[in-house]
Amino acid sequence: MKTDYIKVVKFGGSSLADAAQFKKVIQIIRDDESRRYVVPSAPGKRFSGDFKVTDKLYECYNAVVTEKNWMNVLNVIKERYAEIVDGLGIDFDLETPFDEIAKHIESGAGSDYIASRGEYLNALILAAALGYDFIDAADVLFFEDSGMLDAYKTQKVMSTVLKLHPRAVIPGFYGSLSDGTIKTFSRGGSDVSGSVVARACNADLYENWTDVSGFLVADPRIVDSPKTIDVITYHELRELSYMGANVLHEDSIFPVRMAGIPINIRNTNKPSDKGTMIIAHADSSVSANIITGIAGKGGFSVLTIEKDMMNSQVGFGRKVLQVFEKYSISFEHLPSGIDSMGVIVSTAALDRKRDVIINEICRSVEPDSIQLEEGLALVAVVGRGMVNACGTAARIFSAIAEVGVNVRMIDQGSSEYNIIVSVAEKDMNKTIRAIYEEFSRDLS
Repeated sequence: MKTDYIKVVKFGGSSLADAAQFKKVIQIIRDDESRRYVVPSAPGKRFSGDFKVTDKLYECYNAVVTEKNWMNVLNVIKERYAEIVDGLGIDFDLETPFDEIAKHIESGAGSDYIASRGEYLNALILAAALGYDFIDAADVLFFEDSGMLDAYKTQKVMSTVLKLHPRAVIPGFYGSLSDGTIKTFSRGGSDVSGSVVARACNADLYENWTDVSGFLVADPRIVDSPKTIDVITYHELRELSYMGANVLHEDSIFPVRMAGIPINIRNTNKPSDKGTMIIAHADSSVSANIITGIAGKGGFSVLTIEKDMMNSQVGFGRKVLQVFEKYSISFEHLPSGIDSMGVIVSTAALDRKRDVIINEICRSVEPDSIQLEEGLALVAVVGRGMVNACGTAARIFSAIAEVGVNVRMIDQGSSEYNIIVSVAEKDMNKTIRAIYEEFSRDLS
C-alpha cells in the first residue's frame, strides 16, 4: 500500500539552459522532499540568437551525412556543457560521455541517437549535482517497431526499476526499439517522458516546469498579457493543445490521464507562482469562468459539395469520406445542411491531390456543384463553464461581428465544452482578440 507522496518533475530546455538555470532547478528539487524523480530536457537558448543543443545535435548529424567536419560541431556542444559543469562547480568527467558519443557517430549512429544526447548529458550532470541515481531512458522506455510507444512494456519495466531507485534522474525525449536502437519522440517529447515516468511510479503529482507561470487563456503573441488559467481539465487542455496552444506536448496528457494523475504547470523563474493545475474532472456547475481558453490554427481548406435531396441519399457522406480515406487525409469538421456538405481538411494534407480528389468525388456522388476554399483558420473557444451559461454563443458571434469578421463555419462539440468557428486566415488573430476582450472581464 502506498504511503509516501511522490512528485515527478520535468524541466524544459529554458529551465536548463545554463548553470544559473541549473542552480534554480536544483534548489526547486531540494525544497521539496517529494520531488523524487526528475526528467530533464536538453539545454535551450540562453538568449536571443543562441542555439538549442538539440538543434546543434541535428546539425552534427547533418554534417555526418554530408561528410563535413562533424567533430567541430560536437566540440561546440561540448563547450556548452563544460560551461554548465564549471558553473555548477561539480566534479564531473565530460570526456568519457563525449568519447562514447563520438565512437557511436563513427560507427554510423542515426539521427535519433545523436539528437537524444542532449537529454542524456543533462540527466548525467543533474544526477551528479543532486546526488540522485541516473537511469538511462533507453533501459526503461520502449517503442514498438512502428515507432509508437510500447506502453505496456514501458509500464512493466519502468515501474519495477523505479522501485529500486528512491530518487533518480531519467532523461526525457527518447527510449529504445526492440533491438536497442535509440528512438526519440517528436520535438517536445520530454513532456511525454515525464508523463510516462509519473504513471510508472504512480505519482501523486506531475510537475512540468517551464518558463511561463502556467497555461494562459490565449496566446500572448496575439493577446496582450492574457490571464493565467488556474484549473483546467485534461479534456479542455487536449482541445486547446490541438488548436495550437503549445505549453504542453498534447500526447503527454494520455499516460497521466489514464492513471488520474494531475499535472501542475510551473515557472522555474518564479517558483512561488502556483501555476496551472490540470485535472481529470471538474464540476462545470461550479466553474468560476465561462471560458477556459481560446486558441486558433490556420492552414485549413473547406471542400463544399452541393446536391439537391442529398439528405435522402443513403451513404452519400460515406462515399465522400471514402475518397479522403483513399488518399490518407483525415477531416477536421463536417459542417452540413440539407443539400450541402462541407469537409474541412488541412491544406497541407491536400497538397497536390486537390484535382484528383475533386474528380473522384464528382464520379462517386455526382454533385450539382463542388467548391474548394483555402486560406481558412479554426478558432476554438473552450470551457467547461459554457454548459451552464446562457448566451455564450451569442456573445462570441457578436464580438466577432463587431470587429468586421465573417464566420465561415460554426461547430459545437457534443460535450458542449467548445465552440469552433472558421474564419479567413488573415482574420484569425483579430477574432481571438475580440473573443478574449468580450470574456476578459468574467475571468477570475
